[in-house]
Amino acid sequence: MPDEDGALTKLSRLKSPWILHYDCSSCNGCDIEILACLTPYYDIERFGILNKGNPKHADVLMVTGSVNHRNKVVLKNLYDQIPPPKVVIVVGACGSTGGVFHNCYNVLGGVDKVIPVDVYVPGCPPKPEAIIDGVVKALEKLKAIQEGKWVEKKKGKEEKKKEKEEKKEEE
Repeated sequence: MPDEDGALTKLSRLKSPWILHYDCSSCNGCDIEILACLTPYYDIERFGILNKGNPKHADVLMVTGSVNHRNKVVLKNLYDQIPPPKVVIVVGACGSTGGVFHNCYNVLGGVDKVIPVDVYVPGCPPKPEAIIDGVVKALEKLKAIQEGKWVEKKKGKEEKKKEKEEKKEEE
């Protein structure tokens, strides 16, 4: 059965997302909770969610831990290797803001300092139910992106600068 318009691929991304998990640097509390999602009690694989090791096969990047100068390049490379459309989920306080490590000399802060983040799962560590809820929210955004209904609400500094320059040129 050929998938000429990509409808089958789009549907399979939403019904069976493949997740790449990357731990930047943390106490591994969030990683243990992610592993708890794979246990028979939560069993996220029954929903079609699979944990994959290859970024080229992933639809969702799930990141834990704070970003430092050494792993920011690895994180950026992993993000770039995931084919679009893709979404990024940050799990835990360290990934969101740097957490307890935010004042360390080698810590940049949260994951959003390096790559765009779509969903934040708060907590230290967050419960497996919160992580599963974060995946569901990420899939809602992925669906909106695929349907062309997603509009970025926040604009970057460069885009704002360009808009100001364009307005000045018009005047």
